[in-house]
Amino acid sequence: MEGTRRLLIIALDGATFDLIDPWSAQGKLPHISALMKQGLRANLESTIPPMTFPAWSSFMTGMNSGKHGIYDFTRRVPGHYHLEFVSARSRKSPTLWKLLSDGGKRVGVMALPTTYPPEPVNGFMISGFDSPVSTGTDPSFIYPRSLFGEIKERVGPYKITDFQQFRMGKRWHEKALKKIRETLQHKAAIAAYLLDKEPWDCFMVLFGESDTVCHHFWMFHDPDSPRRPRKFKQEFEEAILSIYQRLDTIVGQLISQVHPGMAVMLLSDHGFGGAGDKVVYLNRWLERDGFLKFRRGAQAGVWGASALRAASVKFLPLRLQESLLRKGARAANALLSQTQIGAIDWGRTRAFSTEMNTLPAIWINLRGREPNGIVAPGIEYETLREELIGALPRFLNPETGQKVVGRAYRREELYHGPYMNQAPDLVLELGLDNGYTYTCLSSCGRRGRIPMRVLKANERAGAKGQSMNGSHRRQGIFLFAHGQRPRKGRLSDLSIMDMAPTILAFLGLPVPPNMDGRVILEIAENKLGSGVSNATTHFGT
Repeated sequence: MEGTRRLLIIALDGATFDLIDPWSAQGKLPHISALMKQGLRANLESTIPPMTFPAWSSFMTGMNSGKHGIYDFTRRVPGHYHLEFVSARSRKSPTLWKLLSDGGKRVGVMALPTTYPPEPVNGFMISGFDSPVSTGTDPSFIYPRSLFGEIKERVGPYKITDFQQFRMGKRWHEKALKKIRETLQHKAAIAAYLLDKEPWDCFMVLFGESDTVCHHFWMFHDPDSPRRPRKFKQEFEEAILSIYQRLDTIVGQLISQVHPGMAVMLLSDHGFGGAGDKVVYLNRWLERDGFLKFRRGAQAGVWGASALRAASVKFLPLRLQESLLRKGARAANALLSQTQIGAIDWGRTRAFSTEMNTLPAIWINLRGREPNGIVAPGIEYETLREELIGALPRFLNPETGQKVVGRAYRREELYHGPYMNQAPDLVLELGLDNGYTYTCLSSCGRRGRIPMRVLKANERAGAKGQSMNGSHRRQGIFLFAHGQRPRKGRLSDLSIMDMAPTILAFLGLPVPPNMDGRVILEIAENKLGSGVSNATTHFGT
């Protein structure tokens, strides 16, 4: 029988084979290239839509959002027209880390989104970002708390993204790229220190810098981007490559630290591509087609809320913004709700959108569920969903004549489980504008009824919350190499929900029958060790 199996998981948030493959072929990513040659490879399908919080929650639970309850960075408060930010407390299903800990495995988890506040584990957990303004940390981010001081003393304080992304001034990209590089190297040093502390059964570290750099520098990287400026510094054109190359070096360094028999998994939560220069206002489209009405005179209040929100981003220091968001959550949530849906006339609205770019969707103003719902459950509800699905193909890009919405899913087509009722009634998969994504922004506080516009030249860089120039794609990456049992080749596309059951099975623990993901037998096969022989190829309904 083989000794105890161990697994190193390195996550490169937003990494895509669209970048890795050509750069590997050119010899620019030697360590990632070696992993591809030595082991198994697959496309890793993300959630729909492919967004950070639901994707990593599905990774950690092996379940769809209808079971773990996280659909976006925010959620609708049941029974109210309010939005609130979510956290690890919002997740309703046990995580991979709890299951491993309960099974006696020693785990180390670093920088994974939606892990704040950290849960007690058999090992340590350092939370990833818990809100859109996360940058610094305090002892509440780390379990056990004593590790906070140890890391600070031995390596330096742990930081998430040590610069603001909501407003862009002079030399912003130059300063941002410098900060991304510095944060990446410091995070790698902390990971290396923790990895050496003991022989972990499962150690995972996430690097979000691959996501951040693509959001802000895609327009420089892509010569066909409609947002590409006429003049820019040459180093910006290779900013994404430079971060990937640094990550490649870090991957090599971390792998060199572990025992040769330790398995290595490299993955991402989604892929990446470019954002176009078109902005979509879903509530203006719903208004134009007679599904929604705005309250007369309500825009003034929304403009005030929008101005307050913009001023807080512009003038308050990042640390103060973070503190207010955590300690003054009620006020932050109220401000968010007012700026997104505060001007809607609920008594005359049948359908509306929260207009979150991370979750393009439509809600029915349902009687009995919403405070001022006007659509009856049952036949009227289903008829309205059919009407919306039939009307959405008529929402066209005036320049190309192409459909703005590629597909509208009824929520039960994507999700199942006890928390499916928290999902929007229709989830929209937006089409592409000549290969580039549309961006959803809030209609509230905006004059005019046009549901789409072209960004102005000074808007195309796109700060966070204002249409960033790089955007997510559904296909992420998956690589797996095991020194003791080398297997090579390509697998068919995997789901991000397959990761938790496969990791459990590989490490010799039982897989809960309510997981939706399947065990990847090429990885968790019996001859790698004991404890996997009872694993079946698929779980869930």
